[in-house]
Amino acid sequence: MTAALDEVLELLDLEPIEVNLFRGRSPATRTQRVFGGQVIGQALVAAYRTVEDRFCHSLHAYFLRPGDPKAPILYEVDRSRDGKSFTTRRVVAIQHGRPIFNMAASFQVYEEGFEHQMDMPNVPKPETLKTESELMQEMAHTLPEKIRPYLLADRPIERRPVNPRSIFNAEKMEPFQNIWIKANGTLPDDVPLHQCVLAYASDMSLHDTATLPHGVNGWEDNLQMASLDHCMWFHRPFRADEYLMYTHDSPSTQNARGLSRGSIYSEDGVLVCSVAQEGLLRLHQ
Repeated sequence: MTAALDEVLELLDLEPIEVNLFRGRSPATRTQRVFGGQVIGQALVAAYRTVEDRFCHSLHAYFLRPGDPKAPILYEVDRSRDGKSFTTRRVVAIQHGRPIFNMAASFQVYEEGFEHQMDMPNVPKPETLKTESELMQEMAHTLPEKIRPYLLADRPIERRPVNPRSIFNAEKMEPFQNIWIKANGTLPDDVPLHQCVLAYASDMSLHDTATLPHGVNGWEDNLQMASLDHCMWFHRPFRADEYLMYTHDSPSTQNARGLSRGSIYSEDGVLVCSVAQEGLLRLHQ
């Protein structure tokens, strides 16, 4: 297991403060704002700390304010409902006395029922593709000095893009991309933890898909990008430390917002999770 993944697991291990109240922290290396995937993962951990004998099947979240990486985040859980089959929780993340994020999550006991799924696209096997870290090392000499340490640092999530593109000289492309992802190490046999790690990873590339038709990227000074909301539906069991195919598409951008969708498959083609996110795409003059 890499040190970067160890750090993520420590971030997901929230400190209990009081009944229904938990405290999380951010990495010391974050300087501007808290990574959205971290808040989603920590909020899901907080909800799970109040649930027994059932697993999350969906979450719907809104990002309200930028998170301050230098301050702890308090997660307050509202036990909205405990039913025979479903359990509902509402989580509010608080910093400096104000909510920065809220999430509703639903949990369900396992039931037999109808089954169907969309097929996974035909993509190269992950072992035939270079990791994002390998691609960065190849272009290390061209990276701006200011962000070089960040781009070359170890990653908690290994990513292998099927069609890599330049992060600085972005060409206009169709709003689709496929990326193999997995945790950069072995995780314990714990379903909630694997869901929380995938929640963390799901925010890394989804919103970028909405920029592809416009030939822009998040490193440009005149482009403001931020996640506005995030939804996940967990369909079937999976392991976040085994390769998962993360397919992306963006059906629309409008009114300084971009909508992106994702389907996540196990390596043998089983659809395990669906994701959707709308994000801010504000171009400044």
